[in-house]
Amino acid sequence: MIVCSPVQARRLALLGQRLAGPRPSQLMEVVRNLGCLQLDPLSVVARSHQLVLWSRLGRYDVAELERLLWEERRLFEYWAHCASIVLTEDFPLHQAMMRRYPGSDRISQWTRQNRPLQRYILGQIRRHGPRLARDLEEAGINPTEWVSTGWTSGRNISRMLDYLWLSGKVMVTGRQGIQKVWDLTERCLPAWTPRQALPHREVQRQGIQRALRALGVATPRHIAQHFLRGRYPDLSSVLAELEAKGQIQRVEIREGAQAWPGAWYIHAEDAPRLADATDAAWSPHTTLLSPFDNLICDRKRTAELFDFDFRVEIYTPQAKRKYGYYVLPILHGDQIIGRLDPELDRAQAQLNIKAIHAEPEAPKDRQAARAIAGAVEDLAAFLGARKIVYNKGSVPEAWKRGLFM
Repeated sequence: MIVCSPVQARRLALLGQRLAGPRPSQLMEVVRNLGCLQLDPLSVVARSHQLVLWSRLGRYDVAELERLLWEERRLFEYWAHCASIVLTEDFPLHQAMMRRYPGSDRISQWTRQNRPLQRYILGQIRRHGPRLARDLEEAGINPTEWVSTGWTSGRNISRMLDYLWLSGKVMVTGRQGIQKVWDLTERCLPAWTPRQALPHREVQRQGIQRALRALGVATPRHIAQHFLRGRYPDLSSVLAELEAKGQIQRVEIREGAQAWPGAWYIHAEDAPRLADATDAAWSPHTTLLSPFDNLICDRKRTAELFDFDFRVEIYTPQAKRKYGYYVLPILHGDQIIGRLDPELDRAQAQLNIKAIHAEPEAPKDRQAARAIAGAVEDLAAFLGARKIVYNKGSVPEAWKRGLFM
C-alpha cells in the first residue's frame, strides 16, 4: 500500500486539478483533466467557468472557449456534477444518462401528461430553427402545470426544455447573454461525435477513473460526488474490480502515528506523481478560485484536505454574511490561506477589492502578500480592468505592505 502524508495528499489533489506544477498551455487540456466546468449565471467578476480556466491557464482568450462551444462543438452543455460544460468526445458517458432520464416517477408522469407540449416545442424548433425559451409560447395548449418546491412552478416551457435537454433531444446551441438558445441535438453534434452505447458498468468504470484522476486522491464518497455525480450505483464493486486489475491503488494518508480513517485511492497512472508532491520537486502557484471551482465544489472534502470551511453566502442576507457576496478563496502553494471579496465595475474598468480575510494559520509575511497581489493583478488584466481599488480598512494588517507597495 502507498503511504503519504496529508501535505502530499493535498499536493496530489492540486496536481490533479492542474493548480500546481507546469501551467497547461491548452484550454482543451484543462477541460480533459477536469472532466467538466460547472456553470453558474452570476458574473460578479466573470462567469464561474471562465474563472476556473483562468486559475489554471492564467490569461487566455475567452473567444477561444466560445469557438470550442458554438463553432467547433468540441464542448457542449450538459449535466455532470452540476449543470456544466463537458467534452463532446465524452458523449457516450453522458448519453448513458440521456437514455435513462428521467429516473423520477414524478417527472415521468408530468412529461407523459404533457406530450402535446413536448411535440409542439420540438416542432417549433424543427421548423423555425434555434429558439429561446421566450420564443416558444404554449399556443393554445393547456398543459398540466409543473409544481415545484422551489421557484419553477408554472414554468412549463422551461421545465419541458430541461426534460428534452437532459433526455438528449435538444441541446444548447448558443447563448444570448445568459439566455440559452435551443436546437435539436441532431443538428448540434458534429459528425465525428462518438455515439457508441456503452454498458452502464463501463460508464461507471470510466467515470470513476476520470473522477479519481481529477481528484488526485479520494475516498469512495469523494468519487461519488465528482464528475458523473449520482451515476455510480455499483461504486463499491467497480472500485474493487479496478483495484483487482491494478488500475487503482489504495493509499494510506498518515500523520505521525495516526492514519486518516476510511479507504483512500489513487489512480495507478498517478502514483508516480508522489515524487512531484515532495518538497524538492514541488512547483506551487498562488491564484484565486471561483466559488464553484472543481477543487472546492465538494465542501466536506475541502474541509478534510485543506481544513477550509467554505460556504457560498450569495443567498445569505447581507447583514448576516461573514465574508461577502461572491468570495474567491485564495490558494497559495498547498494551502487555502484566505478569502477575497471582489466586484468588477465594468463601466469604470475597475476591479474593486471590498475585503480580504486571512485564515488563522495563513502566512503573514510580505512574500505571501505579494503573491496575492500578483494574482489580483493577473485577474484584473484578464478582466480588462485598468485599475484595482482596495478597501484598505478591510485587509489583514500583516498583508497591507505587500499588497499596496
